[in-house]
Amino acid sequence: MTQADERAEGLTGLAETSLGVAFLRDLEHQRADRLFADPFARLFLDAAGDVGASWTNVPSGPAGLGFIDLMADQVAVRTVALDTALLEAAAAGRTQVVLLACGMDARAYRLDWPAGTRVFQVDFAAVLDFRTRALRAAGARPRCEVVDVATDLRDDWGAALRAAGFDPTARTAWLAEGLVYGLPSVAADGLLDAISALSAPGSTLALDHGEDGELLRAARTAVSPDFTDLWQGGPRTELDVWFRRGGWAPLIRDIGLVAVEYGRPTPKAFDPRRAGTGRGWLIQAMRQPLPAGDVPQGLAGASAP
Repeated sequence: MTQADERAEGLTGLAETSLGVAFLRDLEHQRADRLFADPFARLFLDAAGDVGASWTNVPSGPAGLGFIDLMADQVAVRTVALDTALLEAAAAGRTQVVLLACGMDARAYRLDWPAGTRVFQVDFAAVLDFRTRALRAAGARPRCEVVDVATDLRDDWGAALRAAGFDPTARTAWLAEGLVYGLPSVAADGLLDAISALSAPGSTLALDHGEDGELLRAARTAVSPDFTDLWQGGPRTELDVWFRRGGWAPLIRDIGLVAVEYGRPTPKAFDPRRAGTGRGWLIQAMRQPLPAGDVPQGLAGASAP
């Protein structure tokens, strides 16, 4: 076993799929018409040794569509859209940023944050340790203050976040990327409740959500039987109701419509013209009550379905 393989040994389940997301981000980074730059994605893959390399040979699912084919445009579009949401929130004074289940997210290193930004990276200790070693070995430097919070989102992660210096009285920019649909409905409700309890009025929450489909499920299973049940569905109630019940004003947009704005096709996993697909969304929400005159551009005048 190589040193890289030893470092990646603790990355299992959802943590291992974060390397798949890194692979998709690296594919986008290499495109001449890329929507964002992420040189750190390849760094994580190389640091993971055989585990990272395995994503280059992902088998196809039904109709020749594999996990990479189905999710490439979704990851590209969601990444740039959520980048924009976070930077707009920080520019408006929300310089306390929390990345939940950060995985191989390199936003603290690749985005141009306003002065004074503090990014809390929340994930399992094994994930954070892997990230830290890989970034340090490459001499990478963050573009803001970074605070790692090693915890399990199934535990009292809010207490761990506060112990790390998080201020619940300050407006916060939250990110829950690739997370909600991996949770059962009860856990998804609990996550939103916990975020809400820690969010001062005017805080923002950016995330993606999507329905599972036959094509995506088969493609995940083709990668590994361990991935079959990683998609748990998230909230059972309509998204608008779910957010408003928790005290948030949401802007919910279909991933296909957002993709068009960036010059990309509807992601195959969420294309209604294909049989066996589900719906996908990108969401920005603001914690109520809204301070007068303080509505981010993406939310101004918007109504949610």
